[in-house]
Amino acid sequence: MADIAQTIRETVEQNKVVLFMKGSKNFPQCGFSARAVDILKKCGVTFKDVNVLADAALREGIKEYSQWPTIPQVYVGGKFIGGSDILAEMFESGELQKLLADTTASPSA
Repeated sequence: MADIAQTIRETVEQNKVVLFMKGSKNFPQCGFSARAVDILKKCGVTFKDVNVLADAALREGIKEYSQWPTIPQVYVGGKFIGGSDILAEMFESGELQKLLADTTASPSA
């Protein structure tokens, strides 16, 4: 599990916005993942998608890494933000757009 945690950490640190999801941004395989993709696309942000269905160890590892039991999971600037419900709430309030603007505008995440 340590290798998975390291892989997750590197992915989160090397990308300003990461979505761990079921499926891909072009073919989400659950409604919650599709909702998260839709919200991030509405924000006009470039993000890395990671398909947890491709690797069972990754699917369990991301839950342990974040201490969050469900998928999808969004990371911005190396920090865990939450799942699709939290993303939707932040989007509705404008908080997500501000966070993304601040993170993607900075030279390093």
